[in-house]
Amino acid sequence: MVNDLANQVNQTLSTNSLISMLVSLLCIAISWWALQNLKLDLVIRQPRGAQGRLLHLLLAIILGHAVAGFVIDYLSWTQMLKNLF
Repeated sequence: MVNDLANQVNQTLSTNSLISMLVSLLCIAISWWALQNLKLDLVIRQPRGAQGRLLHLLLAIILGHAVAGFVIDYLSWTQMLKNLF
């Protein structure tokens, strides 16, 4: 009984972790795509250089992480709504 419960908890945590990782990667990819339209040459001397591309990647990670946090929170809130009814 206790072993079954532990296995069920581990499976749920593993599933939630996998979903969180996939959502984070997807949001970072979407942020990268959206930032392609940003004109970094107005701010950076060499936007096509290594430092410009690294800045672009870091901005995509920061923006993607923020969006993924919102999406993951929203998913967990919708899961909690089951307990309301």
